[in-house]
Parts: sequence; structure tokens; C-alpha cells
Amino acid sequence: MIYNVLLLGSGGREHALAWAISKSPKLDTLFIAPGNPGTAQVGKNVEFPISDFEAVWNFIQQNNINLTVVGPEQPLVDGIANFLEAKGHMVFGPKLQAAMLEGSKEFAKEFMQRHNIPTAAYRVFDQDNFDGAADYIKEQNKYPIVLKADGLAGGKGVFIPETEAEAMKVLEQLKTSNSLKEAASRLVIEEFMVGEEASVFAISDGNSWKVIGNAQDHKRIGEGDTGLNTGGMGAYSPAPVVTDEILKLVEAEIINPTISGMREEGNPYSGILYCGLMITPEGPKVVEYNCRFGDPECQVILPRMQSDVLDVILSCTQGKLGKTTIRFDDEVRCCVVLASGGYPESYEKGKEITGLDDVENAIVFHAGTKEENGIIYTNGGRVLNIVASGKDLKSAIDNTYVQVKKTHFDNAYYRSDIGVKGLKH
Repeated sequence: MIYNVLLLGSGGREHALAWAISKSPKLDTLFIAPGNPGTAQVGKNVEFPISDFEAVWNFIQQNNINLTVVGPEQPLVDGIANFLEAKGHMVFGPKLQAAMLEGSKEFAKEFMQRHNIPTAAYRVFDQDNFDGAADYIKEQNKYPIVLKADGLAGGKGVFIPETEAEAMKVLEQLKTSNSLKEAASRLVIEEFMVGEEASVFAISDGNSWKVIGNAQDHKRIGEGDTGLNTGGMGAYSPAPVVTDEILKLVEAEIINPTISGMREEGNPYSGILYCGLMITPEGPKVVEYNCRFGDPECQVILPRMQSDVLDVILSCTQGKLGKTTIRFDDEVRCCVVLASGGYPESYEKGKEITGLDDVENAIVFHAGTKEENGIIYTNGGRVLNIVASGKDLKSAIDNTYVQVKKTHFDNAYYRSDIGVKGLKH
């Protein structure tokens, strides 16, 4: 059978998904809503509000769509998979009850406690009891400490204050910030875990699951992991910190109990499970779950897959993942994010981007871009993702930065140390 596919989303992750799906011999037409100038090169961009589920369903019916792939977390946490499956439509992405692993930090922590999944000790406070939260932080008197908005905050709801004064300032910010107030109606306070962060990605059909890669993201804006948290400034895959021994522990102590626990509780998890981990001296522990691919981790994991990505997604939605073989190449991938100067705070849009045609032996995934009269302009905080490969991490990093230097726009900013912490392994 040949499939018409609708992909929801507009970032670098969605360009990577569109790029991978477009290679499939099983694909007829790929539509991306709303997409970006990069996705337009591999499919058809279409404009309608993806938060309006009726609008999504109308488009599906009018264009004989066989499968919908959901890129970002918000529609999943809002229940789009439930809505479309109730119409008899095939969706790749977990239902609302399973997506709560990302949608609520408190839900995830309670789930991990029930299933003995290793994670940091924690307490939860309501926004109207931030005085209690302040008292608890003072009683603990252990810094750094981790403060997390319970709900979705676009990767910007986690704070790691290093002093009591900083912690009190964060509490005030969570109460008053328009962008964070809703996500922080409940606050999760966690002990700070010492170790190195990495992410392991699994794909599941609700019963079977398979690991499809691991990566290390670089969340902070500044060199050496300093400064404000961002959506991610770069990534590489695989991450040497995830040794075969660590991976076996992650599979046995984290992924398997998560998938089987969800199934036992009547909320089978189907889609991508992102396990954000801290590799501590006691072993891997969960920092957070996400219910979709990471961004920019997706951009380094999908290029390593040699199997037909659409075929793998279909086997997942049809409950046949257990019979599917997923193959990967042996190359290492590195991704560097080019951002607008000022990101993650205020930045300007509308800067002309040049040099895209000069990039060779690398993939350019678009994120915050727009096209007008054949010219590409900046249109967001994270603008471009440059991904190159190499036989080892060092050559993947070197090859990526050679290509990064070919693209230009006013006030472009990127970190020059992506992947460096992996070299010490």
C-alpha cells in the first residue's frame, strides 16, 4: 500500500522527520502543517491551526490521509491521538494518558515511584503554597537544587538555583511570569543529581519496544554548559557515556518497566519514548520523560537509521513492531544549532540567510526560518541545524563545524564546543 502522510509541526525535528519519511518507497504524498522552508523541499507545506483538532480532521478527510505523525508535545498532551483514533485514523504518537509522562512532572514522578524506576527524590507544591516551597528549600539547605514547573514550558521550565537567594528569586519568577505561571501551577522540587546527562530513545507499539538510539544534548546557551537553558544548542549520537553496560541497565531498569507499567495501568504507550537520564555513580536515573523525539536529538538519530522510517512508524501504529528489524549505520552524527543573537531571551527576526547552497556533505535542517520571494530569512530563536557525520566523534564534530562556517546571517550565534565533553570518554 502507498500512503498519504500528514506530519504536524514546524521545527528542526519536523524537518528531520519529513526528510526521513520522504525517502520511503511506501510514500505517496507528504503534507507538513505548518512546516518550514526546509520541509517544503521534501513535501507540501499546508497552513491550518494544528491545535484545532477539527481542522486537522477536515484536512485528513479532504486529502485522503492514511497516517498522521505528531512532531511536538503540545498536541499529544492535548489528546490529539485520542481524538483521531476515535475517528478510526492511524496516528503515530502516544495518547493523552500516556503523554502525561511529559505533560505532568508530578504524574511522571508518581509513576516512577510506583514502578521502582530510579529517579531523584522530590516534593510537590501548589502555586498558592510557594511559601511552603520556600520553607522546604530552606530546610533542605542543599544546593544546587532543582525546581521544575509541573506542566509544559517549551524546555524552559527547569531551574537549578545554586543558592537560597537564587531559589527565592526563581519562586518569585514562577509566580509572576506570564509565560511560566500556567505551567508552574504546581512545582516539583528535586534533589540535584550529580553525573552526566544523556538521552536514550525507544519506539514502542504499546507491547513491544526497541531502542532506536542515544544522544547527548547541550541545553545551556553558553560554552562549557553555562548560562540560560534553551531548547537545545546541539547534539551528537551516539554518546560515549552510554556504554553497552549502561544501556543494558537503562533497558532493564527504566525502559522496560516504563512500557510494561503503562500497559499494566491501562495506558499502553505507543510512539517515541524519550528518556532523559543522568548517568550517576549509582547508575542511570531518569531526569525527565518526553513523549516525542527531542530537538535537536532527532536530527542526529534519524540520519543513522538505515531502515525505512515510514515502515518502522507503520509497524508501530499497526502493533507489529516486534517483527520489525531496525538497522543503523556505524557513523557518528553531530548537530550544531545556529541561533539568533539574544536567544533564549529577546532576539530579532527577518535577517537574510546566505551560504546554504555552499554546505556540502552535511544536512541542513531548518527550524526558525521563512521564505519570501526565494530568499530565506530568520524567523525564530533556533534558526538552523547543521548535521554532519564521521567515522568517530572527533571527525563528526570537525566535519560539522567546517560546514557551519559557510552559513551566515546578522547576529548568528552558535556554541563552538558541541560534542567536546564526549571526547573525554
